[in-house]
Amino acid sequence: MTKISLIRHGLVHNPEEVYYGRLPGFALAELGRAQAAAAGEYLAGDSVAAIYHSPMLRAFQTADIVRLRCATDAPLTECGLLNEIYSPFDGRAAAEMEQRDWNFYDDVGPAYEQPADIVARLVRFFDLACEKHPGRHVVGVTHADPIAFAIVWASGRPLSAAQRKQLVDCGVPVHYPSPASVTTFLFADGAEGKLLDYRYHAPTLQ
Repeated sequence: MTKISLIRHGLVHNPEEVYYGRLPGFALAELGRAQAAAAGEYLAGDSVAAIYHSPMLRAFQTADIVRLRCATDAPLTECGLLNEIYSPFDGRAAAEMEQRDWNFYDDVGPAYEQPADIVARLVRFFDLACEKHPGRHVVGVTHADPIAFAIVWASGRPLSAAQRKQLVDCGVPVHYPSPASVTTFLFADGAEGKLLDYRYHAPTLQ
C-alpha cells in the first residue's frame, strides 16, 4: 500500500492577528518551528520517499524542518494542489473572521473555492503521489481546511463548512486539525488506488 501523510504547517508568526490565507511572507513562529520538528521526529524511521509542500512560506518552512528530522534524502517539491484555500477573506482581521465562525464558504461567490473544489485537488494530489511513489510513504505539507475536508471525504460524510470543524464525527480525536498534526491516508496499490484507512496524530513537544 501507499501511505500519504498530510501535515498541517506549524504555528505562524502573526502579531497583527489577521487571516493570512494566501498572502505572502507569513513565516513560522518559534513555537511553530518546534511543532514542525516534533512532526518530523514522529515520522523518523518511516522511510519517507518524498515531501511535497504548499507554495506558502509557512508550509515550505515546515516541510524543510520535517525533512531535516526524518528524510534528509527525500526531494522537497512545491505543489499547488496543497495550497491554502482560495477565498475572498485574505487580510481580514481575525476578530471579523471569528464573527463568521471562520466560515469561508457560505455566501461566497463562485470565483472562490467550495469544499468540493478543495477535495477535488486533494484527491488529485493523492492520485499523483500514488502514481509517482507506489508502495512508498509520501508527505504533503498543507493547511488546516484542506486536511479537514480530506478527513471528511475519507469518512464518507457530507462535505460542509460545519463538518470540517466536527472531525470527531469522522473518528479522529479532535474537532479540527492541530498545527503540525499528521493525518495519514493508506491506499491500496494498483489501478483503483482504493482508500483503505486513515489515522490522525498530533505530535507533542518534548
